[in-house]
Amino acid sequence: MSLTDILSPSDIAAALRDCQAPDSFSPKKFFQISGMSKKSSSQLKEIFRILDNDQSGFIEEDELKYFLQRFECGARVLTTSETKTFLAAADHDGDGKIGAEGINSFI
Repeated sequence: MSLTDILSPSDIAAALRDCQAPDSFSPKKFFQISGMSKKSSSQLKEIFRILDNDQSGFIEEDELKYFLQRFECGARVLTTSETKTFLAAADHDGDGKIGAEGINSFI
């Protein structure tokens, strides 16, 4: 399964266009534009599984900086500031990584 099986390719493209400039990424806005905020809990878990590059059950900081590239291989990497802000917002237990429940409650 791929992200385009769950999310519209045009919505993904619009979300990526919205945050092309460095330090312009807003997770909540990205989730809204991409359509993730309208998905069911089970769909969000599947999206999380796809985004979890090493299939560890968590998205760690080093994976998170490549978040946009999981949607499109040519997308930019998140800046250090964007990565740290995103991690702080979705890491509810402060362990330095985001679990599926953390991303679902954040969205």
